[in-house]
Amino acid sequence: MINPFTDEYFMKKALQEAEMAFDKGEIPVGAIIVVADKIIARSHNLTELLNDVTAHAEMQAITAAANFLGGKYLKDCTLYVTLEPCQMCAGALYWSQISKIVFGARDEQRGFMTMGTKLHPKTTVVSGIMANEAADLMKRFFVERRK
Repeated sequence: MINPFTDEYFMKKALQEAEMAFDKGEIPVGAIIVVADKIIARSHNLTELLNDVTAHAEMQAITAAANFLGGKYLKDCTLYVTLEPCQMCAGALYWSQISKIVFGARDEQRGFMTMGTKLHPKTTVVSGIMANEAADLMKRFFVERRK
């Protein structure tokens, strides 16, 4: 039997969150956290709404997932996020000991890979899942903001 719960399936859910951020005038980044093929956290950027520079989609998802699980460690969890996490989010992901991070588009200027930020040694990373869709949404957002 084919497992319908692929990285693409869950990235589509993260993209739906990014669309919600877009609609609110937030930089369109969406994130979900999954454990055993079940979504336990959904979020998107809320930095403008909350007037909080730390209200990135990943940070919101980490908090929601930890609350759901009843503990601070996200072992056996996977984060799906539309944009490569920044170094702040990567630091929080390091401390959460998340098992896997799957992201869409690279952030060539502020992403954790560009900045040289380390993740937990047991965390695996998959990049480029639906990268074009995530990048296109980001480009559309900034084109509209510059009008």
